[in-house]
Amino acid sequence: MMMPATVTATTTMTAAPPATAVAMPTSVALLRAPRLAPNAAARARRSRLRCRGAATTTTTAPASAGAATTRTAATATTTATSAASAALPSPASLPPAAAALGRRGLADAVPTYDPVAAEQLLAARPLDVARRFVEVTLTMGAFGVALGWDFQRQRVATNIKARAAMFRECLTALGPAFVKVGQALSTRPDLLPGEYLEELSQLQDDLPTFPDQEAFRCIEAQLGAPLERLYAKISPRPIAAASLGQVYKAVLPTGEEVAVKVQRPDVAKGIEIDFYIVRVMAGLVDKYVSLLNTSLVAFVDEFACRVYEELDYTKEGENAVKFKELYGDRPEVVVPDIYWDRTNTRVLTMQWIDGVKLSAQDEIKAQGLDVLNLVDIGIQCSLRQLLEYGFFHADPHPGNLLATPSGKLAFLDFGMMSETPSDIRFAIINHVVHLVNRDYEAMALDYYQLEFLDEGVDVSGLVPDLENFFDDVLEASVSELNFKTITDGLGAVLFQYPFNVPAYYALILRSLTVLEGLALYTDPNFKVLAKAYPYMARRLLTDPAPQLRTALIELLFKDGVFRWNRLENLLREGRQNDDFAAGAAIQPLLELLLSDKYLQDEDGRRLRKLIESEAVRVTEALVLGGVMDVATDERIPKGLLPPQLQRPLIVNEEDMRRTMALREQVMRVWALLSTSRGFNPQSLQPLLQVLQTPEYTSNLQVSGVRVVNSLGQRIAARALQTLLRETPSQPALEGGRTQRL
Repeated sequence: MMMPATVTATTTMTAAPPATAVAMPTSVALLRAPRLAPNAAARARRSRLRCRGAATTTTTAPASAGAATTRTAATATTTATSAASAALPSPASLPPAAAALGRRGLADAVPTYDPVAAEQLLAARPLDVARRFVEVTLTMGAFGVALGWDFQRQRVATNIKARAAMFRECLTALGPAFVKVGQALSTRPDLLPGEYLEELSQLQDDLPTFPDQEAFRCIEAQLGAPLERLYAKISPRPIAAASLGQVYKAVLPTGEEVAVKVQRPDVAKGIEIDFYIVRVMAGLVDKYVSLLNTSLVAFVDEFACRVYEELDYTKEGENAVKFKELYGDRPEVVVPDIYWDRTNTRVLTMQWIDGVKLSAQDEIKAQGLDVLNLVDIGIQCSLRQLLEYGFFHADPHPGNLLATPSGKLAFLDFGMMSETPSDIRFAIINHVVHLVNRDYEAMALDYYQLEFLDEGVDVSGLVPDLENFFDDVLEASVSELNFKTITDGLGAVLFQYPFNVPAYYALILRSLTVLEGLALYTDPNFKVLAKAYPYMARRLLTDPAPQLRTALIELLFKDGVFRWNRLENLLREGRQNDDFAAGAAIQPLLELLLSDKYLQDEDGRRLRKLIESEAVRVTEALVLGGVMDVATDERIPKGLLPPQLQRPLIVNEEDMRRTMALREQVMRVWALLSTSRGFNPQSLQPLLQVLQTPEYTSNLQVSGVRVVNSLGQRIAARALQTLLRETPSQPALEGGRTQRL
C-alpha cells in the first residue's frame, strides 16, 4: 500500500499575547510553568525531534461491554441503508491526492504540545485551572503526606510497596493524562525504584465510555456524510474504550468488516490542563528533590509531545501504513489496512482483524495455537523493528497483539511509534559484543553514545561495578538469562550515577519485557534473550554495514588469537534465524580476508597479518590431519610405513592434540555453513566472481604468497624434527627420557 501524500493541518494551541502587559490571574501565576536548564532543554528538544507518534490508545473492553477478550464477540448492530445507496468512493483507499484533499477539507485543527503557549492560553481560564489544581493537589497530597510520614518514622523501605500501590491508585483516580504518565513512568528505572515500576506496570486506562450519539455525530462531522452512507452497519455500543477514544465495529457498504475509532470530545482541553499542572509539579520535584538523576520536566515534555500527536488519527493511519510496508512482508505478521476515505483527524477506520488477545492464553490454547510460537513471532518482529529499520511499535501490550485463528500475530494501535537512529542501533549491537567479550571499559564508554550519560561524567568508577554485576550474570548460559533481571540489575548499577534513560530505551524495555512476561505465564523457563540471540548472530555474520563488520572482528579476534569457538557459536545460533543465508555469511568473511578497506591503517594491517597467520595454522591442521588419517588408517598395514610416517610431522602429544582440535573445529564450522539454509555450490558463484575483481585478485596473490611461504617454513621445520626424532630401536636413558641425536 502506498503512503498517502497527505498534508495534515496542524495548529499550535496558542493565545496571541497582547501588545501591553496583562496582569496574570493569581491562580495561574502560582502555577507558572518551569523553565528547563539549557542542557535539559536541549535533551528535551532532541527527544521531541525523535518523537514519531504519541502514546497509544489502549483498547480494553469497557464495563458496559463486558470483559471480552476477543475481537470476534457478537455485537448487536443497527442496519443502515443498503450498499447500493451509498455513493462514496471505494473503501480500501482513494488516490493519495483525493484522500488528502478530503481529510484537509473536513479535519479539525490538530493541537500540538507547546508548554509556553499553554501557559499563556490557560491564563484566560483561571477557574478551570484552579479547580483542577485543587483536585490534583488533594489527591496527590494524600500520597505526599503518607510518604512524608514514612520518612519521618524511617519506614520508607518497610512501606515502599504500600506507597507504590497508593501512588498507582491516585493516578488512576485523576484520569487519562495521569494514567498515561504512570504508564510511562513504569519503564523508567532512573526515576523510580523497582517496587514503583512493578506497581505502575499494572495500570490500565479502562475508562467509562462517552455517549454514543456524540460519537456518531463526530463521525458524520469528520467524514462529511450521514452515518448510514458511511457504514452499512455499526454497533450501537463501543466494543472497547480507552483514555482518548472508543472503538466500534462496523460493516462497509461493500461488505468489509472494519473497526471505527472515535476520539473523545474536547479531550485536548482536558489533557492540556493536566499536563500543565503535571509539568508544574515536576518542576517543583526537580527543584527540591535531589535523589533523581533525570529532569522530570524534560520527561513530562517528551511524553506530552507523544500524547498530543496521538490526537491526530491520520498520523496513526500513516504509522500503520509504514509499519505494514516494513514488516508486513512476513507471512506470520498481520497489519490492518487503513480506509483513508473514512479516516480523519478524529476518526480512524481500519480493517477488522478477528483474533484473541495474546494475554487470553487459555482461549489461544483452546484453538490449538501455540502461545510461545506467537510470542517468538513478536520477539523476532520487534528485533527487526528495533535494530534493523528503527521504526517500532512502542506499546505492544496484550491488547494490541492478537492471535489470529490461523496462528498469525496481528499488531494493532499505531499511535505510539518511535524511531531508533541508525547510530544507536549499531551502538546497541556493539554493546552486546562488548558484554559477550566482558570488555567492561568499552561497555562503560558505550553509555555516552547510547545517551545514558553525558560526556562530562567520569565512568572510571562504573567499570568495576559493571564487572561485579555482569561477571555473575555471564556465568549463566544465554538460555538462562532473564531480560527483566538484567535490566533491573543494570538499572541498580547506573542509579548510582547521573544517568538518563533515553526515550528509545524506555520504549524498547517496555516492548521486550511485555513479550517476555506473556511467555513466562505459559513457560516459567522462557528467556527472551535466548530467542533474540539468533537474530543478533545473523546480523553480525551477514550484515555488510561497516559498524557490524567492526563488531564481528572485535568478537572473533582477541589478544591476537582467532576464536573459532565464537564463530562456531555464531553460526549455530544464526542459522536458527529464518533470514539466515549461508552465501550472505561467506561474503563478509571473504571481504574481511581480502578487501583493501582493512589495509588503510595500522590496525587494519595488523588484522591482515593475524588473518594470514590463522590461515597458515588452519591449512597446516587440515594437511596434517589428512596425513594422520592415512597414517592411522587400519586398512593400511603398519609394516608398509616407516616409523617416522606413523606419526607424521607431529612433534609431541600436545602438538597433536592442538592440531587435531583445530582441524575438528574448522570442520565443524564448515559443516554448519554447508548445511545451512540457502547453501549450494551455485550460490557461491557470485562470490567467485567477486574474487576475480582486481582488488581481491591482487590481495589474494599477495596474501597467498605469504601464507604459502609461512606454511612451507612450518612444514619444513616439522619435517626436520620428524627426521631427527628418535627411533624405537634407540636405547632409552634413565628416567624414561630418550636420547636425541
